[in-house]
Amino acid sequence: LALLMPLDSETAAKARRALSRSLMPLSFATILGGMVTLIGTPPNIVIAGYRQEALGAPFGMFDFAPVGLAVAAAGIAYVSLLGWRLLPQRDGAWGTEREFAQGRYVAELRVGERFDEKDQTVGDFYPLADEHDVHVLGIVRGGRRQPGFAARQEVRPGDFIVVEGEPGAIEAFMGQGELEFAGSEKHAESVTSGGLVLTEAIVPEGARIAGRTARSLKLLHRHAVTLLGVSRKGRRFRDRVRLLGIKPGDVLLLLGTPERNAAAASWMGVLPLEGRETPVVQRSKAWLSVGIFLAAIACAVAGWAPLPVALAAAVVGLVAIGLVTGREVYESIEWKVIVLLASLVPLAEAFEAVGGADLIAGQILAATHGFPAWVALVVLMIVTMTLSDFLNNVATTLIAAPVALGIAAATGTNPDAWLMAVAVAASCAFLTPVGHKNNTIILGPGGYHFGDYWRMGLPLELLVVVVAVPMILVVWPL
Repeated sequence: LALLMPLDSETAAKARRALSRSLMPLSFATILGGMVTLIGTPPNIVIAGYRQEALGAPFGMFDFAPVGLAVAAAGIAYVSLLGWRLLPQRDGAWGTEREFAQGRYVAELRVGERFDEKDQTVGDFYPLADEHDVHVLGIVRGGRRQPGFAARQEVRPGDFIVVEGEPGAIEAFMGQGELEFAGSEKHAESVTSGGLVLTEAIVPEGARIAGRTARSLKLLHRHAVTLLGVSRKGRRFRDRVRLLGIKPGDVLLLLGTPERNAAAASWMGVLPLEGRETPVVQRSKAWLSVGIFLAAIACAVAGWAPLPVALAAAVVGLVAIGLVTGREVYESIEWKVIVLLASLVPLAEAFEAVGGADLIAGQILAATHGFPAWVALVVLMIVTMTLSDFLNNVATTLIAAPVALGIAAATGTNPDAWLMAVAVAASCAFLTPVGHKNNTIILGPGGYHFGDYWRMGLPLELLVVVVAVPMILVVWPL
């Protein structure tokens, strides 16, 4: 969701539609998609571990796929065809920010030595530019902007391609066009550690850089930060970016590590825009990172290593090749979740030990006495979903899993069917913004109210039950 939200925001801005009509469907779709595999959602991991303790073997990586795929397909069809129509049109917290920082930047991208043997013109970049909504404005050679129509000019190493576009579009165009950013040699260490970002900052009255140029401030030399582009209320300019006199109201596009960008912004007296950082992707190592991840999954599926060990080895591999740093790994660990799990596991064990699980299982069986066993399965899913809407889904899973085994033992039925029902239901928290982390993340940006969730989520939860129960009965017969 964190990867797709900025893309959805940009798409909504270009289409001039309310972000509230797409963010919640996007959130729900990512939740549904996570139900397909073992590692897609926390309840699946917890249920697999609980099964190993209770029955001697965990669920496999793709044991969740038959039921998960059916539920995901039905759910995504609902949110994409009908669900989004039930949502109000509102501007969220990102609406004002998009209006404020919607400027397109004029930037210069350097032609590297690899073009020495290529017979390529500026016009050859046009299709790629159109694909990324970037305008190619011209070419700089020998420190001067070349006059006239540049499309037929041959590209040489050391030239600068002048482009106009949004930060993410410029970064994508630069990567796929095999171009370089100015001062790339100064950022070599940061590129190796995977720490470069594009930061947007506005120039207020009285800023040190106001009336001066990036070259006169020696920004790259002093702070290892490149002024990659400038946005001036949609206006284009003919001066080179590093020679352009900066004015109050300009928005600067800074390239460097987050720490260096922040230090340079403070030194220049400019104000970074909150939440407007665009990571610089290391495309040369993208396939390597994907390969490491797939190798870890393959090792786990083949039984060569437990899943936690395989994924930990993958992280070590990513650090070893420089895609992430040890510090980034440490900072990405959600310690609150670890503390929560450490607290919930003994709480769930105590709940089971004092007979709480048996009590709830007995109540469900009493309420469904005289009905087929699948009716109890439906009730278990509804109870689990309701708990998950107001509790953490991991906590719900730890509470509901012993209940599921209690019902299975009392009815003499297949415990896997009941555990699978808990895994599906605990993942489907669509009625409140607190039931799932995704729902909390979209609350502000989408401008949602508490009641908006059940408006779209209630039909979806009912659909999940309708689809999941028959699939469970087919794949995991009682």
